[in-house]
Amino acid sequence: MRALLLLFLLGVSSPIQAEAQTPKYSYVKLVDTMVAMRDGVRLRTSIWVPQGYIGPLAIIFTRTPYNIANANGRFTGSYRELADDGYAFAFQDLRGHYGSEGTFVMQRAPRDRSDPKAIDEGSDAYDTIDWLIKRVPGTNGRVGMLGVSYDGWLVVQALMDPHPAFKAASPQASPADMWMGDDFHHQGAFRLSYGFEYAYDMEQGKVSKSFTFDRADTYDWYLALGGLSRVNAEVFKGTIPTWNDYVAHPDYDAFWQKQAAVPYLNHPVTVPTLHVAGWWDQEDFYGPVTIYRAMEQHDANNMNFLVVGPWNHGGWGGAGKTLGAIDFGANTGDYYRQELQRPFFACHLKGAGTGCTPAEATLFRGGANQWTTAARFPRSNGVTATPIYTSAAGALSFIAPMVAAAADSFVSDPANPVPYRRRPIQPTYGPGSLWRPWLTEDQRFVDHRPDVLTWQTGVLDSPITISGEIAATLFASTSGSDADWVVKLIDVYPDSLPSPMGGYQFMIANDVLRGRYLDSFEKPRALVPGKVERFTVDLHTQEYTFQPGHRIMVQIQSTWFPLIDRNPQRFVPNIFNAVASDFQKATHAVQRSRAYPTHLTLPVVR
Repeated sequence: MRALLLLFLLGVSSPIQAEAQTPKYSYVKLVDTMVAMRDGVRLRTSIWVPQGYIGPLAIIFTRTPYNIANANGRFTGSYRELADDGYAFAFQDLRGHYGSEGTFVMQRAPRDRSDPKAIDEGSDAYDTIDWLIKRVPGTNGRVGMLGVSYDGWLVVQALMDPHPAFKAASPQASPADMWMGDDFHHQGAFRLSYGFEYAYDMEQGKVSKSFTFDRADTYDWYLALGGLSRVNAEVFKGTIPTWNDYVAHPDYDAFWQKQAAVPYLNHPVTVPTLHVAGWWDQEDFYGPVTIYRAMEQHDANNMNFLVVGPWNHGGWGGAGKTLGAIDFGANTGDYYRQELQRPFFACHLKGAGTGCTPAEATLFRGGANQWTTAARFPRSNGVTATPIYTSAAGALSFIAPMVAAAADSFVSDPANPVPYRRRPIQPTYGPGSLWRPWLTEDQRFVDHRPDVLTWQTGVLDSPITISGEIAATLFASTSGSDADWVVKLIDVYPDSLPSPMGGYQFMIANDVLRGRYLDSFEKPRALVPGKVERFTVDLHTQEYTFQPGHRIMVQIQSTWFPLIDRNPQRFVPNIFNAVASDFQKATHAVQRSRAYPTHLTLPVVR
């Protein structure tokens, strides 16, 4: 979510700004005012209208914690196509940030509906929409909501109890669950650098402020920090509420479960909703797909739709042709905004055109570089769950191993963790940072580390297309009593290509599981040293073609620093309280035998 913060301060609504063009309308600020919520707290709200537009106006409404002062910059950027269609645009600062009154609460949990005085982000959206349709002159009584990242999450909150005038929604890159798979944790593993920097930035009062590191390489800074117990003892000193929440709630307890969106979406879909995600979103890929799937279970009237493209966090706001070194062959962001987003809002808010019901799922297929559609996602027809196994001598095979006993092992040393991107690692949003495209980074920079296991197929003689859910099944053991398991699925480009793409290792899917949560995310347990256990790592979903001449690769490692905090590898009740003496080297073994066939399950299109 923090990926948008600095750019919002500049009036830019996505990490890749759309190419500026001459707008159809000149927008003028109608009013900048304070709108009272049901508890009396007033939120700064600005309303912009197209100069010279004739006819009733629908309203597109965006709520944000990132400052609305320069929101009009979006009219020539990522909102350009919408602005050309002529809407009133309303922007609002969140409680406790910038021009709004009240107290900011990170990911404020939904309110108790039995308490008429209770407030949450959904009630604030409801109250504001009610004010807008009653107080803004010349509207047609229809409001749409649009937002990326935290702003997208705010759209989801509004969908939990929608105002009758709320007629179209597009939550984009919205987190769904901050412990299971979005910004702060992934399957129990804490996202250290992001969780540390974002919490500090957001909770320095009403105006955001970045943390200042005294080392050029944050890998060194976080490593020198040592155990996470030092953060409050020496750095934050208890002043950052979200960090305090991390420490108090290391497991998936009621605190995190109450924030998760899915349980609150168990009612019929009544607002047409266009969910948007990026396959290489470095912050919130889990969220939008999870929210779409939850709402789909209650979508009897075909109002719930999904778009996933070849983007990082918010990348559909720009041209979307390239990401890092990868070229997707066309301006996919422009296509999305013009052909999907624009007609969707026009149809539902203006009654114009035919964009009310796009394809159920519109998906960009990487590798083949083409758009495809599906009647549901993940697909239910034409896909076969196909295991691909780790084998001897670093081979990856569709044939199950037949040997009685075999394993590949490595020593994981918390004092020398595997970096998650090339060093030096700048602050997440610092000058020259590679954070935004890091998921497309060439993985050869760690390929030959002794603590990274690598297997790959031979050169493919025909294409292999995957569509849907990917899961890794690891049969593994450790000499310690805790371990992290990082799994990466990679497309290896042909060596015959010119440098630097020859042999490029392009990461297609990835994630991490903290071993202590093998049995339960709520109740961790120590691993038994030397015991082979079955670990399932959810690699989520992907739409991709491995082309002839390429290879399929899998890498497994146990550190990914400082993206993920270091596991001490000795079980401690709360890793946030770990001290230096808790950290130890451990030998991890990944099995590849008939009894213990470590494999990835790929959704291969027949």
